[in-house]
Amino acid sequence: MQWILQQFEDTERLASALDKLGIGYSMHKVIPFVGALDPEPAIANRDAVVLFGSYTLWRYAKAHHLTPGVFKIRPFVHEAAWHPYLLNGAGALFITLKDIPNTLPVDGPDLFFRPVSDSKEVAGSVKSRAEIIAIAEKVLSIDPSEIPGGSLEHDTQLMLTQPVSIQKEWRLWVVDNKIVTYSLYKEGRRVVYRPEIDDDALAYAQHLVDANRGYSRAFVIDICRTSDGLKMIETNCINAAGFYAADLDKLAYAIDTLNGIWWRG
Repeated sequence: MQWILQQFEDTERLASALDKLGIGYSMHKVIPFVGALDPEPAIANRDAVVLFGSYTLWRYAKAHHLTPGVFKIRPFVHEAAWHPYLLNGAGALFITLKDIPNTLPVDGPDLFFRPVSDSKEVAGSVKSRAEIIAIAEKVLSIDPSEIPGGSLEHDTQLMLTQPVSIQKEWRLWVVDNKIVTYSLYKEGRRVVYRPEIDDDALAYAQHLVDANRGYSRAFVIDICRTSDGLKMIETNCINAAGFYAADLDKLAYAIDTLNGIWWRG
């Protein structure tokens, strides 16, 4: 497999794992607004290329017909198999950004706010209703043609739901329906990165994967422990998700052998 990495601190860690495994890769910068890579990579085999870095790399992979390229995923909230497990599924309001100012009451409790898709316009977070309305009004004050790619847009679909108290949060990396590595990334309100997971949480995550096999060849799934038990938070694009304390040797090997052959160079 040919590995193309956008130069980030996280991808430099991935590069170290690739070095250890003897897997070839190249480092690049992404030219803003254009999406080209600098330097332009020499593609040896378009059917054996993977890219890691920002989510926008999917456009480069698509334009150059690279496979697997970037592992696209569907919005997790649309996956019926996962609806019973979702942390923010019950009672969620799905709304287009342009409808927020005239639909969302300003009075009421804070809400968890995030885009439905995994396009990284903004990170999911708890905000007051006034803050959410202000964000929507700011976006709507901009002409759609002037909004840069990767930003909230007038037609962005959002999910709003009641916040839940979380005790622990984990990220797990899934390749071909198998969890290959994991990391704790939050304990209560503290951000902590440790390569550990509770046994029941690991089994729960594998159950989620098995409940929706074929969702994607490779993806990231976040789960958590609440006072009501274990819950699924979301999925993320594996090519653009933070690594936290994951075992990158295991992740790199799993992806490099995805087609049953350990590609090199």
